[in-house]
Amino acid sequence: MYYQRPRPIRGKLSTTERGKMNKKEKEALVRQGRSHAALVYDGEIPVGWCQYGPKEELPRIDAGRNYQKLDPVSESKKLWRITCFFVDKDYRGKGVARTALRGALESIGKQGGGIVEAYPVVSKNLSKVPEWMWFGSPNMFRRERFKPVAALGSSYHLMRRTILPS
Repeated sequence: MYYQRPRPIRGKLSTTERGKMNKKEKEALVRQGRSHAALVYDGEIPVGWCQYGPKEELPRIDAGRNYQKLDPVSESKKLWRITCFFVDKDYRGKGVARTALRGALESIGKQGGGIVEAYPVVSKNLSKVPEWMWFGSPNMFRRERFKPVAALGSSYHLMRRTILPS
């Protein structure tokens, strides 16, 4: 839910309360067709996913100080965002994230295409903080023909690719 909110939730909430609130809000967004993800299965077991959506669905990026300094994408092109990945620990290193990314890009093409942004982590400390990989790696995006655009601070880069309608 982090990227689906324009700003953080204020006030003190326990982890349990925050989790319940996030689950309820995410379910509402899914039912309204305002939450997108490409899911990867091993048979009937979900093993990974890639969250993506149009700019309006994932507004938190716009609040980033470094992002605000960039020239905006032309209003004539639809802007899509890829904000996070999840891969079950037993399936890591087996191409699940790449499969999810390709599924997201295919879905974006079917929905009219446009400019797709990604925000991979470039920190050299990934081995110490592996959960940062939920943003994907620059190499994964390069393999899918994303191009670097700008640094977003010292840990993240903005990468973009144009997807044509399919």
